[in-house]
Amino acid sequence: MPQRSRLRTALASSERRQWLRALGALAAGAPFAALAGFNFFTSEYTIGREELQTQIAKRFPVRQRYAELFSVNLRDPKLVLDAAGNRAAITALMTIGSPLIQPSSVEGIVTVSSALKYDVPALTLRLHDPRAERIELQGLNGRDADRLQQIGGLVAQELLRDYPLRTFKPEELTVGRKTYEIGDITVQQDDIKVTLK
Repeated sequence: MPQRSRLRTALASSERRQWLRALGALAAGAPFAALAGFNFFTSEYTIGREELQTQIAKRFPVRQRYAELFSVNLRDPKLVLDAAGNRAAITALMTIGSPLIQPSSVEGIVTVSSALKYDVPALTLRLHDPRAERIELQGLNGRDADRLQQIGGLVAQELLRDYPLRTFKPEELTVGRKTYEIGDITVQQDDIKVTLK
């Protein structure tokens, strides 16, 4: 092999080794498990719906009283992602109990839709300004149904205000010596994507 060709081959091999060492350094700075949702090339982090659903389910059931006369309980949450509206929605089974109603508790379903925000000090993606979009109660109609739907909607919104969807670990936002900050939040059909800057 001519000497010039051997030199080119040696240089190419050296460049490949340097590139592999650089990748190794990145991996050492942030384990591959922590980088599962991180895309180096686009500087984006993607969180799948299944992961979000698992995190949400761990924090339910939730309960709150209203005016000391009503208790509202939410359980079995289901996450729905609204790409067109860039919003997330949680649908949950709802129980409203009170000595003022007969029977003493009613069952139903509530859907709360929300924008998203990033809480910088807590490294947490949260629901922001949730709105009760749909409330259905079983076995009630008329004025009682209207009143309980209003109460259920208000309490559900309060229970889910600033609700944490995903908390990042510091190492998930650090690659090598660079620590990233969360930028834009985009809701997609099957996941939520955040830009890193």
